[in-house]
Amino acid sequence: MAAKPVIVTRPAREAAQWVDEFRAAGLAAAALPLIVIEPAADAEPLRAAWGRLSDYAALMFVSAAAVENFFLHAEKKKVIATGPRFWATGPGTSRALRRAGVPDEAIDAPPPDAERFDSEALWERVRGQVSPGVRVLIVRGGDAAGNPTGRDWLANEIEAAQGLRDTVVAYRRLPPSFGDKERALALDGAAGRAVWLFSSSEAIANLRLAMPATGWQAASAVATHARIGEAARAAGFGSVRVCTPLREALIASIESFT
Repeated sequence: MAAKPVIVTRPAREAAQWVDEFRAAGLAAAALPLIVIEPAADAEPLRAAWGRLSDYAALMFVSAAAVENFFLHAEKKKVIATGPRFWATGPGTSRALRRAGVPDEAIDAPPPDAERFDSEALWERVRGQVSPGVRVLIVRGGDAAGNPTGRDWLANEIEAAQGLRDTVVAYRRLPPSFGDKERALALDGAAGRAVWLFSSSEAIANLRLAMPATGWQAASAVATHARIGEAARAAGFGSVRVCTPLREALIASIESFT
């Protein structure tokens, strides 16, 4: 029996790339972005961060979108002159840094074959760089009003090590607006006719907001982190599997739903 189609829920550009890869592997796939990426409403804090770049021993990026929107305001000569470390939580963020011109030797990230890609795995690699007085800039997303969103785990670890932590919002993460096509695809997923792929707990929350009257007991999902899997189960998804966010592993996990 053929594997069920997969619904990719990442932001639009990343979702399109994943869909292409899944289709190339012989899977039916469709994009249903559950997080909309928009530029930060106020770019002045980003320009100010570039002006203070020499203050930072490291810059931590939570996502590829953080990299791309931060580097829109780049002073590239200053990057070379000051030489901070660039921290990435996973392969997609590392690739975005390379596209932005950051050399491999300046990037710290979990190894490509890591069992997980998150702040905890990154901290294992970089904790030795933080000592009292060392300053780190965390580049992250924000809500519609521009307030920082996401976990503070790594920020708390930096402060526990007596490092100094600043935060700048590089982009906004907004909920999607569903039309008839998107709603029909979501209903297929709710009925178990397709497998959801989640790489963010926020995406699950946005799905529930967009489809408040929908039950998810018949739905199946692959989550790229245990924390995301817990969010899917809490939302009522009937079958949830956790898988590392690497192409071959994801394909095998998706194909296991028939």
